[in-house]
Amino acid sequence: MKTSYNLIVVFALVFITACKNKTERPVDTKVDLIVYNAKVTTDKEGIFSEAFAIKDGNFYRIGTSDEILKLKGDSTHILDAKGKTIIPGLNDSHTHLIREGINYNNELRWDGVTSIDVALQMLKEQAARTPEGQWIRVIGGWGAYQFEEKRLPTLEEINEAVPDKPVYIMYLYSLGYLNQKGIETLGYNASTQYPGGEIELKNGQPTGLLVAKPSALILYKTLTKLPKLSPEEQENATQHYYRELNRLGVTSAIDAGGGGQYYPNNYSISKKLAAEGKLNVRTAYYLFAVDKGTELDFFKTWTSQLTPGTNDDMFKPNGYTYHGAGENLTWEAADFENFLEPRPELHENMEEELDSIVTVIAKNQTSFRIHATYNESIERFLNVFEKVDKIHPFLHKVRWTIDHAETINEANLKRIKEMGGGIAIQDRMLFQGEYFVERYGAEAAKHTPPISKIIAMGIPIGFGTDGTRVSSYNPMLTLYWAVSGKTWGGLQLYDESNKISRYKALEILTNGSAWFSNEETLKGFIKEGMYADFVILADDYFTIPEENIKNLTSDLTVVNGKVVFAKNDFKGLDPEVPVIIPEWSPVKYYGGYQNKK
Repeated sequence: MKTSYNLIVVFALVFITACKNKTERPVDTKVDLIVYNAKVTTDKEGIFSEAFAIKDGNFYRIGTSDEILKLKGDSTHILDAKGKTIIPGLNDSHTHLIREGINYNNELRWDGVTSIDVALQMLKEQAARTPEGQWIRVIGGWGAYQFEEKRLPTLEEINEAVPDKPVYIMYLYSLGYLNQKGIETLGYNASTQYPGGEIELKNGQPTGLLVAKPSALILYKTLTKLPKLSPEEQENATQHYYRELNRLGVTSAIDAGGGGQYYPNNYSISKKLAAEGKLNVRTAYYLFAVDKGTELDFFKTWTSQLTPGTNDDMFKPNGYTYHGAGENLTWEAADFENFLEPRPELHENMEEELDSIVTVIAKNQTSFRIHATYNESIERFLNVFEKVDKIHPFLHKVRWTIDHAETINEANLKRIKEMGGGIAIQDRMLFQGEYFVERYGAEAAKHTPPISKIIAMGIPIGFGTDGTRVSSYNPMLTLYWAVSGKTWGGLQLYDESNKISRYKALEILTNGSAWFSNEETLKGFIKEGMYADFVILADDYFTIPEENIKNLTSDLTVVNGKVVFAKNDFKGLDPEVPVIIPEWSPVKYYGGYQNKK
């Protein structure tokens, strides 16, 4: 009897010891990376953690520094965050990064430049290094009210800065500037015309000012006439542009297609880099109908042929069963947000055109999105969606998106909620708020777009930039605009009823945006099981002065558990990147988003 009792005690001790050893031998977990001594943003507002562990590209555990350090294995990398704030990687739900990637090294960016004098000096310096046959170009991403002068540069100033090399400057989707050399190079004259735009004349000759009325087609067409980078340079440019996004905290983005962005040719560089493991922003993309008159054939061809990816290789079509369509479904439905001009009236046959395309989408159960600035347009679009859905039910079976929605009313918000859609909104009012107020009044601007109402109604909402032409690609500007309710020029657009907390703005730009690629359970929080995409910020987003949010950057960015960008205290972890080509590229001398005074 005593022997049996002793055996029971021994077995109990062995069991207790085994359990104890199991908790004290964390080497079995083999976590890849531990980050500790941090202010880690969680999925609850105002609640922060200290540390986390990453395994196989996912967050494995979140807790205190002491708890997480116990998970260290022989091959685990340890990173001291030095008390800095860590946020989930930012996710731009509406941008044009594929197109910008293949053009980035060609462009002089005025994003963030705060003085016209500095902007013109950059033009002058770049002209001196640009070889014959090439252009100096500034293609969007800037606004008049970011300059201390609170105005646009003049054609006289542009011609004085660069008299001997061709210059093209694009301002939002509103205006284009050609210097005299640019006019001569393109052969523009009094008879040159494009649908949707006009060339300003003086004494019967073009001044160089291109005016978008009512669409931006004249601006696009002019841009397509300029020289392109070689395939090698496009690949290099894409790598450097995606790195620039990493510098600003971006780890995911949804590409909404774009003018001049043809499938599959213009997608091949990003696809190649993804296959080689060199694409450092998770990219989901839609297909955009580029050429007017061919939209229906385009979607018939591609929506039934391409199946969505898993994002394992960082690059996937966006959709369920077939390829995602949008943001342009038909040019008849294009209502460009040019607040310098009256609202465009959509063509009377828009419904017929849109109906035929949405029918293709419905039959193929395809995710889709549509550019829709004005409530009047949205009303007509939703009518078409409802009509098609009665014949081919699809609205509650796919993820579909209204893009922009600046002037949407409550009635149409309710319809979108009932129809199962989401709304992706951007910081375009940061750049154009003054123009909107001048045309429609300050009262109308208070809920343009109605951020708080969308949230309160439980409609899926994502933030984005709409970079890189109509606004900057810097998502910190989006956070600033949503939190402050101000324009670049300091105009207070929104009162407390339409401003949101810093945490809520961040949540919408991370997990909120993930809804639009059907990945809200996979990314957007620093949470066990989600993708290990995170950013160690250079300063504390939650406590810095509001105005400083605009210039906030990353000190270290990690995608899929891998460091893709690092500076300052973490500079030694920064991966090697190829030298920028061509040699004269503006990016080599100025970078991308500027903080130039």
